[in-house]
Amino acid sequence: MTNPSAPLAGRREWTAFVVLLLPLLLVSMDVSVLFYAVPVISEDLQVTGTQQLWIFDVYAFALAGLLITMGSLGDRIGRRKLLLFGAAAFGAASVAAAYARDAETLIAARAVLGVGGATLMPSTMALVRNMFRNDKQRSKAVGIWSGAMGGGIALGSVVGGVLLEHFWWGSVFLINVPAMALLLVLVPVLVPEFKDPAPGRFDLLSVPLSMGAVLPVVYGLKQTAADGFTLPSTACVVAGLVVGWFFVRRQRTRRDAMISRELFRQRGFGIGITVNTVASVGMMGSAYFTTQYLQSVLGKSPLDAALWGLLPSLAVAAVAPLATTAAQKADKALVIAAGFLVGAAGYGVLALSDTDSLALALTGAALICCGIVTVMAPASDMALTTAPPEKAGSAAALLETGQEFGNALGMAVFGSVGTAVYRRDVTDAMPSNLPHGTLETVRETLGGAVGVAAHLPGRTGGAVLGAAREAFTHGMAVASVGGAALLALAALLAATTLRGVGTGNTTADADGSVVPGPAPARCS
Repeated sequence: MTNPSAPLAGRREWTAFVVLLLPLLLVSMDVSVLFYAVPVISEDLQVTGTQQLWIFDVYAFALAGLLITMGSLGDRIGRRKLLLFGAAAFGAASVAAAYARDAETLIAARAVLGVGGATLMPSTMALVRNMFRNDKQRSKAVGIWSGAMGGGIALGSVVGGVLLEHFWWGSVFLINVPAMALLLVLVPVLVPEFKDPAPGRFDLLSVPLSMGAVLPVVYGLKQTAADGFTLPSTACVVAGLVVGWFFVRRQRTRRDAMISRELFRQRGFGIGITVNTVASVGMMGSAYFTTQYLQSVLGKSPLDAALWGLLPSLAVAAVAPLATTAAQKADKALVIAAGFLVGAAGYGVLALSDTDSLALALTGAALICCGIVTVMAPASDMALTTAPPEKAGSAAALLETGQEFGNALGMAVFGSVGTAVYRRDVTDAMPSNLPHGTLETVRETLGGAVGVAAHLPGRTGGAVLGAAREAFTHGMAVASVGGAALLALAALLAATTLRGVGTGNTTADADGSVVPGPAPARCS
């Protein structure tokens, strides 16, 4: 509920918030900005297949692996200070990436970009928690923050495509530099410093443990999405979980743990992270299919596909603030449950798509995105509100790490289901006169089938392309039914288990004042 006694944020805080949206947009855009640049980069730098994968993935790996460390570090040295450090690193790495003359330099620059992103994301969210002490204003800010993060990923591919139409590939990195320079100038003027007044020692051993827990799981899930369940990918996930057990055990037994046990004394914190992670699974499951559907099934050019893909993001930008307003006026449990149901309906619509259903696919994707952001905005606000203000950096880092896990898990689960259906259907439907060795390429991916079909005689090529598109669409439909069931179950659990979470007692704000927060609950 709204806290009328907390001081309202004024023009200065809202201006600072707009400035803080800059790094958020750029970090999320960097996930997708290379979609169209990689072919040009590969040709210019003579990139191998393995190097191309690392150019794509090293950014996400560095980001995911360091979020927990950077969130904890920001609590200790100051969130504004860490934000400025991250902005400088991000800007410098962007210049290095833009003018890279070989693949190794570009991979190293992308890794530093990931390190910078890991400092920027938890710092911005933690500063939002500190600047907006009034519940209503903070919820509104978190809603805008959630919408901007989702929109940035969609915007990145469009911006990349437009830049490549007019400039060389390094321009997709150089767009970061003016924004980071502006950040370095305005943040010291507009954003006050916040940090934990009594942080304790920094636990250095927890840094490799946290990375050893996160990276193998994320990598294993990504490989599962690409290759199915294999021994190496399963071993990576298991290894990460084992290291994670040691990491959690260390956090529970140390007085100066990297992740404070105080965070989990409020029931809403763990629930908020869990709900947010489940929502990320649903979001990534949709994105995995719709991007391929627009390009390889409907035959849109990369830039056209990206522009069509912006439509669901525009709906998200409108819905995110409305979701936070609804969560202030109604029980968060009902708002979150409604969001999951809207997402489930979106998957139901997506399941009805055939090989020529642009409007249906976009409607389904828009419903999924709107439903998921309706879940994520109040869930993120719940987790941040229940966390002690001096631990806001760690809280934000855990929230975003959960999203990274959810993204990887969604890609792995939905991708594996869709791929299994695609490979079965396309194998049964292939014409018998295929040239030797092409069937395996066709079975591997829809993109591979499109490439094979382009080099076959007219009728045979048409048959291969039609069968591959039908098989992919069927796989998308089957996975969408599973997505609808998952989100419907999540809605039922949210409605029955989240009642009353996020309302009630009081917690101390960063300056020691007391503001309403959730009632303390015992950890079960």
